[in-house]
Amino acid sequence: MAIRPPSKFHSFASPMQTSQASARADAFAAFVNRLADWLVRHWLLAALVLLGLWNLLPWLAPVFMKLGWEWPARGIYALYVLFCHQMPQRSWFLFGEQFTYRMDDILMAMNGSTERVIPITMRSFIGAPEMGWKVAWSDRMISFYGGWFLVGLVYAALRDRWKGMDWKLALLFMLPLAIDGGTHMISDLGGLREGFRETNAWLAVLTNNAFPPEFYAGDQWGSFNSIMRMITGILGAIGLIGFAFPYIDRAMGRETEDRRSQI
Repeated sequence: MAIRPPSKFHSFASPMQTSQASARADAFAAFVNRLADWLVRHWLLAALVLLGLWNLLPWLAPVFMKLGWEWPARGIYALYVLFCHQMPQRSWFLFGEQFTYRMDDILMAMNGSTERVIPITMRSFIGAPEMGWKVAWSDRMISFYGGWFLVGLVYAALRDRWKGMDWKLALLFMLPLAIDGGTHMISDLGGLREGFRETNAWLAVLTNNAFPPEFYAGDQWGSFNSIMRMITGILGAIGLIGFAFPYIDRAMGRETEDRRSQI
């Protein structure tokens, strides 16, 4: 008895199925085009909303810790550690006795002693109930990234009159940030206690000790280091956003004209 080979079955989409798939593809393409058109026309609004959320989340971390919502808070800390060192002596604290703390105060809270620890251990400290909980990025990042949002709002208000910033001027605004951040990084290589930006003995000599000792040493609020981080952060934001936003605006304007010419 001869054995027949198995039958071969072929599946073909019906004309109705093909038509439905084509309609879905056309609808998706139309949606993408509408979304692209909206973003081109309203890119500044979208950018400000995203920047607002980006700046809000670090402040929610200590709020969540205060409410006992530890996992969402730690998720925010874990996300923002990718963009900031989160050193507690250079961070702001909410819901505690003080707004900022000296390194010795933080070490005592961590280990019960003032013996120095490696930076990665320092950055892992997020606070305690009596001290409060740190914002999820440092004071420099509050100034720099917060400056993105604030300068963006100013640009939105002065959009018709703000014609742009020359790239050389933008670099000049960002130079203090690079110098201050760079010297901090070099100083930290020598140790968080021994670095020249920790003591600022050079500044005390230059100013003939005209200011109180707490102005020169450490990173607490009111110190030279904290003031420089705030000032250079906002200057860097002015340079970056002051140059970038008008440039993007002109590019989006050209894109809008091109789209209209194709209609």
